[in-house]
Amino acid sequence: MTKSVLVRSVFSVLAAATLTPSVVEAQADTYAAEIAALAQNPKVAAALENIDERDARTMADLLELTEIPAPPFGEEARGQRFLRKLQDLGVDSTWVDAEGNVLGLRRGADSDYVVAITGHLDTVFPEGTDVTVRQRGDTLFAPGIGDDTRGLAAMLAVLRALNEADIQTQADLLFVATVGEEGVGDLRGVKYLFRDDGPKIDAFISIDGTGHTSITHQGLGSYRYRVTVRGPGGHSWGAFGLANPAHALGRAIDYFDLSADAITRSGARTSYNVGRLGGGTSVNSIPFEAWMEVDMRSESPESLDRIDEIFQRAIANCAVVGDAPWPYLYPTLMRAFPKAKFVYTRQKSCSDWIYHVTGLYEAGLSGGPLLPCWYGGDLSSKPHDASWLE
Repeated sequence: MTKSVLVRSVFSVLAAATLTPSVVEAQADTYAAEIAALAQNPKVAAALENIDERDARTMADLLELTEIPAPPFGEEARGQRFLRKLQDLGVDSTWVDAEGNVLGLRRGADSDYVVAITGHLDTVFPEGTDVTVRQRGDTLFAPGIGDDTRGLAAMLAVLRALNEADIQTQADLLFVATVGEEGVGDLRGVKYLFRDDGPKIDAFISIDGTGHTSITHQGLGSYRYRVTVRGPGGHSWGAFGLANPAHALGRAIDYFDLSADAITRSGARTSYNVGRLGGGTSVNSIPFEAWMEVDMRSESPESLDRIDEIFQRAIANCAVVGDAPWPYLYPTLMRAFPKAKFVYTRQKSCSDWIYHVTGLYEAGLSGGPLLPCWYGGDLSSKPHDASWLE
């Protein structure tokens, strides 16, 4: 697919939203009829021709912007170059907001209606990634060239076509290159854009993704978490049995995966993903901490809340417990009963981890309370609740 195909598609949607409401209202209610009517406008036809003729310019923008690194939270250099391109093409005003979004306003004729057309500056690739564009045959390869530098180049092409064809839209057009769309950016740029005192926006067109044959017209809800489990750490042999954050995190993931799977099998489309994991310092050390990053999405707010409840339960029931009691308990018992032989067993369930220390032999004791049984526990402190086993 050439760049011009995408830009023509975006331009058609934009024209339907902004150009001539009276023409649109006079047509049938179908989208195809509206576009057909707009295509008869001589200036629109000229603009579409311009998009094809300026395809080389659009491709040049794509290559230039792609080779400016824009890792998460590192979009400033690319944003500044995009800002200069907006200014060179011509808009009524440009600015960079407090979050780092780059905005350009092209005023309409006589309407207070505002259509935002957006793409995002950031890529998923970390700082230091080689972003050199390479060509093999008719295909360009580079990190982030499709997602979403392609969208930025398309925005510039639309603006260029509007200006060169001297098209005056009814609505104001707000061109926005947002920050923080990917990963841990968590849509920070768009969230800031829609803050209570943010710029007026009545319609929103986002150019993102690698296709051009479909339009997403529904909202997709998401929850994202970074979960960190901490413990005292220690040597894998000498401190064996001490609370292990990686083990606790693994239990939480297992519980979440098994329980959440049922929600995704029916009803509104819903997804979940443990995308990143980390922690620990060496293979023979009990980690001081382990962490994961989790993404959950759904077309249904109710389904999203349901899967979030399962996730919260997984963390509460599994990740906050560990193997803590025995290492704290054993030295104390050995000092109290130096001739004793202890057998340590663990009965587990994700709803209640119960630690049992049983089998006090050769201690010369009989009857009465013998050993404490701890319920729950804290990864970074001694067991907090005790009851006596007979």
